[in-house]
Parts: sequence; structure tokens; C-alpha cells
Amino acid sequence: MEPDVVVVGSANVDLVLPVQQIPRPGETVLAGVMTRGPGGKGANQAVASARAGARTAMVASLGDDDGGALMRDALGSSGVDLSLVSVTSAPTGTAIITVDESGENSIVVAPGANGELSLSDAAAAAVRAAKVVLAQLEIPFPTVQDAAAASSYFILNAAPAAELPDELLAEVDLLVVNETEAEAIAGADRSALLKKVPAAVVTLGAAGAVILTRGDDEIAVPGLPVDVVDTTAAGDTFCGVLAAALSAVSNTGAITSSDLTNAVRRATVAASLSVQAAGAIPSVPHGDAIDARYAEVYL
Repeated sequence: MEPDVVVVGSANVDLVLPVQQIPRPGETVLAGVMTRGPGGKGANQAVASARAGARTAMVASLGDDDGGALMRDALGSSGVDLSLVSVTSAPTGTAIITVDESGENSIVVAPGANGELSLSDAAAAAVRAAKVVLAQLEIPFPTVQDAAAASSYFILNAAPAAELPDELLAEVDLLVVNETEAEAIAGADRSALLKKVPAAVVTLGAAGAVILTRGDDEIAVPGLPVDVVDTTAAGDTFCGVLAAALSAVSNTGAITSSDLTNAVRRATVAASLSVQAAGAIPSVPHGDAIDARYAEVYL
């Protein structure tokens, strides 16, 4: 069957280094035991969408190496359709992640095969047919632009932070950014995002998120207090679950402000669960855990 959600994005092998504090420029610190696991913004988001219950396919580029095999196993075991994943001679992308004792992280990404990702004819057809398409900025910009132009409902997680041309923003139905990314696009006043896109969600870390839509008041969705272990992939979990939730309501017509609010609440719940576990993909919660916590908080 055709996927409900297509994620166009990056897949990386994560090398995670636990440290007492994230090093400052010029500083050397000693790390604990390094772990190696699957990650990358696109892969994390695809897994989050699939585990939340949406039929999910990923458009990605992997190397013909052990990192690529690791990523395929991780995605496939989470129920992500891999038929649109291509293999190249470039190495699979790698991310080096330092995580401090409070769970905060710092990440450096070597794109590798991600830098060769483009939309094949089959991928473009899947993007056109999907209810929701989700992309990020760890892949070539022209590929993001092509996905945006082909999709019927396009969510852009504009991460890492970058200035974006109006031509791309004109294709965006929903923009998801943190405060730093919002400022890179629209300056210090986040409400100015609505001059560029019809709707935006600005994530605020532990404080939750705010929803901005043209013609409506700003809606705050508070964060949920939890004991943080590792914030890696919390934002990606948020985006993937958000896409899954919106795909579930898109059959009924235009996505309403109420639909978006409920989806952001589910995404916030999922992100709060993810930070209570270590790693990227290993920390992404399943749908039953999201449902149970959502019921506790909102029902």
C-alpha cells in the first residue's frame, strides 16, 4: 500500500561520547565509553512516524558499507518502507555526538552518502501520493526543493539552522523550527514566520512548543516535566510523530487548528518520552507508550 508519510532525509551512524561537559572552543575533554548506533534526522523522524502508527517510507541515500547495513536494519525493524532508499559508493553519513551529564548534546555531521540524495522517479511518485511529506536540511537543498514542490502537504523541519529562500518557503505548509532556527529565518520576532509560511511550530525544549497560524492567536503547548537522560533525537521524535498524527486526519479534508494542536500535543508527549532514554533511534517511543502518556495528560 502507498505510505501515509514519506520522509525525505538523512541517515547517519551516530558515535555518541558521554562527557562531563561539552567542550568549548580549544578545549579537550575526556569521554566515557563510546557507543555506535543508528541515527540521522531523517531516519529518526521516519522511525518516529512508523512507531507512532503511520505507514511510513523513507527516501534516503546510504553507503555500501557496514554503516549502511546498520541503518537498513534499524529502519526496517521499525516498520519503515525501504524501497526508496538508494545505495552509493560514498560512505554512510556519520554524526559525532557529545552528551553531557544533564543530557544536553553537541553534534557534528559528516554527510557522506546523504550528500548524493536526489529524488528518483519512484521517489517523486511516492512524494506526490503521500498524505504528508517531511524533510529536513541535512540533505542537498535541491532535493528538499523538489520534494516540497511535488508534495500535497509539506512539513519542513528547517534544521540545521539556515536562511531559506522565499521560493522554498512558498511550498511549505507547516514549518517546524526551534528558537535558533526560527531566528535564522525570520529574525527575533517569531510571529514574522507567518509572513513566509501559513503555519509554524516553534519548539522550546523543556518548555514545550508554540503554534502559529495565520489568522489565529498563538497557542502554547506546555512541556512535560521529566528526568532527562539524553536529548538526542527529541526534536526528530517530535517531528515524526507530528507528521504521523497529521496524516491520520488529512483524509477528512483541510487540517484544522484543532487538528494541529492535538498533533503537537502528541508530538510533545513523544518527545518527553524520548529524552528519558539514551541514543537516537533507540530512544524513540512506540505508539502504545505515546497513547498511554497522552491519555494521562490530556484525557
